[in-house]
Amino acid sequence: MAISALYDALDRVIRGKHETLELVLTAIVAGGHLLLEDVPGTGKTSLARAIAASIGTEGEGVVFRRIQFTPDLLPYDLTGVDIYDPGRRRFRFAPGPVFAHVILADEINRATPKVQSALLEVMNERQVTVGGRTYPMDELFLVVATENPVTMEGTYPLPLAELDRFIMRLSLGYPDEQAELEILRDDPGRRILPALTPVIGRAEILELQAKARDLYCHPDLERAAVAISASTRSDRRLAYGSSPRATLHLLDAMRALALVRGREYVTDAELERLAAPVLAHRLRPAEPDVDPAALVQERCAREIATLQRESWSRHGAPT
Repeated sequence: MAISALYDALDRVIRGKHETLELVLTAIVAGGHLLLEDVPGTGKTSLARAIAASIGTEGEGVVFRRIQFTPDLLPYDLTGVDIYDPGRRRFRFAPGPVFAHVILADEINRATPKVQSALLEVMNERQVTVGGRTYPMDELFLVVATENPVTMEGTYPLPLAELDRFIMRLSLGYPDEQAELEILRDDPGRRILPALTPVIGRAEILELQAKARDLYCHPDLERAAVAISASTRSDRRLAYGSSPRATLHLLDAMRALALVRGREYVTDAELERLAAPVLAHRLRPAEPDVDPAALVQERCAREIATLQRESWSRHGAPT
């Protein structure tokens, strides 16, 4: 199966992170963008490179570009700019590095908010507008952004509008002892990553994305997703709740995860696994000691318990 082959390729490079890689595959199949928050050196760049190296077919390469975000970066350094051509006596568009299939926006929160906002249009609408003209991106377009914790020096907090463009925020974290020993022995970043070859074609990725969009989700689960999002907007512990886009992303991710797990329908297990990774990073706590992920998980647990009670009342408790 193509999904399994892609998982195996990523697992060869990123060791001991099976649950996280499942969510990475979910984001790809859902057609969303990924935000990875971690301290330097935990494999964020290697993961993005492994994704790009594993997608493509013979004669159909996938373009990967790494953009190092720094405080002196300007918006047109990302999107491109119109340049005057003296030979033709007219302006021509010089595309920026965002014109690719897989983009690594490395240390995105080291650039100013003005530069970060240059990604808003391309991430949401898959197009770039420069000089009054609009340039479309390829259907396969994935941004994998990394950010350092905001407590580190030289960082700018990401605007809420940009955070809302990412389908999930994940953390690879440090490997356990066994995984780190494997990293020392195999050195996957230098020995395995350069030798990776494509295991899934661009057309297969797009086909999986289309299939995921049509996967069956029971109306009760859709209502539960809406209820969880709505609860964040009225919770006094939060200054800002989740948007309708966040709820759409949650449903997209639930369908994609069900497909990654080999099912043709969504269950409450997908809702339980995805509520916090999809919603928490979009929330702004009213007090510094409030954990948005814990609030989302708490509400999710209540909604799932309600669904189970209603199911038992209709069909009888499971034996």
